[in-house]
Amino acid sequence: MSKTSKTWWGQSFITALEEFIDPGRLSRGRAYRTDKKVKKWDIKGSKVSAQMRGSINPYFDVYEEPTYHISVSLSQISSKQWDKIVMLLGQNAGAICKLMMNEMPDDIEQPFKAASEHLLPTGFSDFQMSCSCPDGSVPCKHIAGVFYRLAELLDHDPFLLFQLRGLSHKQLHKQLAKSPLGEALLQSMQDEQSTSPVQDSYFTRPQKQEMPKQVSVRSFWQGDKPRTELTQLQTQAPTEQSNESVIPALLIKKGGDYPPFWDRDNSFIEAMEGYYLALRKNGQKLL
Repeated sequence: MSKTSKTWWGQSFITALEEFIDPGRLSRGRAYRTDKKVKKWDIKGSKVSAQMRGSINPYFDVYEEPTYHISVSLSQISSKQWDKIVMLLGQNAGAICKLMMNEMPDDIEQPFKAASEHLLPTGFSDFQMSCSCPDGSVPCKHIAGVFYRLAELLDHDPFLLFQLRGLSHKQLHKQLAKSPLGEALLQSMQDEQSTSPVQDSYFTRPQKQEMPKQVSVRSFWQGDKPRTELTQLQTQAPTEQSNESVIPALLIKKGGDYPPFWDRDNSFIEAMEGYYLALRKNGQKLL
């Protein structure tokens, strides 16, 4: 299994390809998934179009860096079958909750199998692919590069595979919302939002104070309290309540484990938790 993808869903896509594509030939495309090789990338509906930088190869009479045009599309699931699949998804409380919250259920393939369909590709018949390079083998390394880039995109948007199969993320949510469980879930979410008090800010707003008519230079720089009293306040151990925040690391968690700018294999949230912990410990030492 390739470790290029960071999520189980992206890895599942590559693993599914390795079931009917030679893993050695497929792995040749890993270097062609990056922006250094991809000159143009576009996804419209179920079709992926790309332009990639080729390699100079005198064996194929290629003496200047070429640009190859690649096209990859997945076979469509009919609207009638999608209606059946969405109906089966709407009967599963766990699945519909995750899908409505933009998460991918682990058992997502079960309703597809019940409808005699599959979401992940199972063979060459699921693809229509072409490349303008002289390599007649299918897939060539450029097409394989498209597969690996798709797997990375699935890390950030697992619903992209639904789109490639013929049902957009927006259409999926709209159809799920019509099911009894979907309606109940939406109603519960709306009730929770309506009953939650609206706060102007998560932090205490500063209060305006009138400046005194006369301010001594000493009190301006050192304050009105004796220095000994300030020292005692600083040396007091912080309580557990003072270390807790209402929504810890809100901005960090909004980006998710793998935001678009994060190209490492480890989770961005876990990495930042380490930094926060180190800063907290060092801050306590300074008090």
